[in-house]
Amino acid sequence: MAKPRRGDSLVLAVDDLAFGGEGVGRVDGYVVFVRGGVPGDRVRVKLVEARSRFGRAVIESVETPSPDRVEAPCAYFGRCGGCRLQHLSYPAQLAFKAKQVRDCLERIGGLGEFAMRPILAAPDQYGYRNKMEFTVALGPVIGLHQADRYDVVLDIERCWLQSDTMNRLLDELRREARARALSVYDQASGEGLLRFVSLREGRRTGEVMVNIVATTPDIETLGALAERLAARVPATASVVLNVNAKKASVAVGTEEHLLLGRDHIRESLGGLVFQVSANSFFQTNTAQAERLFAVVEEACALEGGETVLDLYSGTGAISLLLARRCRRVYGVEVAAAAVTDAVRNARENGIENCTFLSGEVRHVLPTLMRDGVRAEVVVADPPRAGFHPKALLALAALAPARLVYVSCNPATLARDLADLVRQGYRLEWVQPVDMFPQTPHIEAVARLARSA
Repeated sequence: MAKPRRGDSLVLAVDDLAFGGEGVGRVDGYVVFVRGGVPGDRVRVKLVEARSRFGRAVIESVETPSPDRVEAPCAYFGRCGGCRLQHLSYPAQLAFKAKQVRDCLERIGGLGEFAMRPILAAPDQYGYRNKMEFTVALGPVIGLHQADRYDVVLDIERCWLQSDTMNRLLDELRREARARALSVYDQASGEGLLRFVSLREGRRTGEVMVNIVATTPDIETLGALAERLAARVPATASVVLNVNAKKASVAVGTEEHLLLGRDHIRESLGGLVFQVSANSFFQTNTAQAERLFAVVEEACALEGGETVLDLYSGTGAISLLLARRCRRVYGVEVAAAAVTDAVRNARENGIENCTFLSGEVRHVLPTLMRDGVRAEVVVADPPRAGFHPKALLALAALAPARLVYVSCNPATLARDLADLVRQGYRLEWVQPVDMFPQTPHIEAVARLARSA
């Protein structure tokens, strides 16, 4: 058979999932990635991209559905860029994610000698997120970007990943924007007021924060908006304004103004209370975060006399939970707002054996070592990019007896673990944790010990 061309119609069996959640099939050895394909499907597809070694296709019809195919509940499924696995049964999602972790560790990291624990399923497959970020676009519409189209925003009336309270706030914001004819930022002209809306919810406290990202500090207009939102949705405990006048399309401002209530909301986790501000990192799945942190605590195997370093510590959740079981914890975090939250959280919970430091891990670690700080245990929860190479070198020089690595990206986890093994560590076990049902994303905890 000749190499398929763009526009060709093909019939194939889907036999696997790629890391991004696309189905994978083959026609005479030619690999085709099928958006919306489920392993076990027999589908007719149309090629929308045809390269020399692989193509990409959309489904024209499902001729024989897989036993793992289910009906997606969301009206935007297939168009929205999120939740790409809603059509896949939850047990099949878990199997795919566990395989993704193992494949990365073995293929990318070359790691074969470790125990792979069964994946921890999430208690809630929908409505689990405590934070959602929406784009405001001309219309006005408030929603999420269309799949593979950053220039198209879908007007989302209900997001299945957030609570009813957050969906009500989203609806009220849309009503207000339209009723008051609020101007919306135009990327092309650089004009307009509203850019993003971020919603956060304390799932255990019921408190909700609205973070409005706008181009100017229009306190009068947006303050009145905040008052009306709080009147209609009493759970609204905080409304803040982040001002971003730059071209960069990010939902973070260069200055912040409090429009209503407090500058934070509270969340309860692991028997502690945490203050979370607008731009601080906090795990987006509260219930599953509690289980994740229990795995971290187990991996640390603290006996009471240890010094612990918590790298990429965010608002201090892991630091404060571990502080109850060790002598001292040092948390290191680059985001100054998160460090402020962490200090407040320590004070709020009466924890006095935590020190939080602001700065890049690769810079702070050598400074701590020069100051004579040594740690028996290190916990690291880096961003998706993983460790900076200089941070890994500094960590190897510190040489803690135990290292617990929390990752949201199996590929960078594999890369960094391979480096740590070369530096004299032994990978003992890996625990996948499903923090993000309906998406291809997977969290994992790895425990390493210093080789004798």
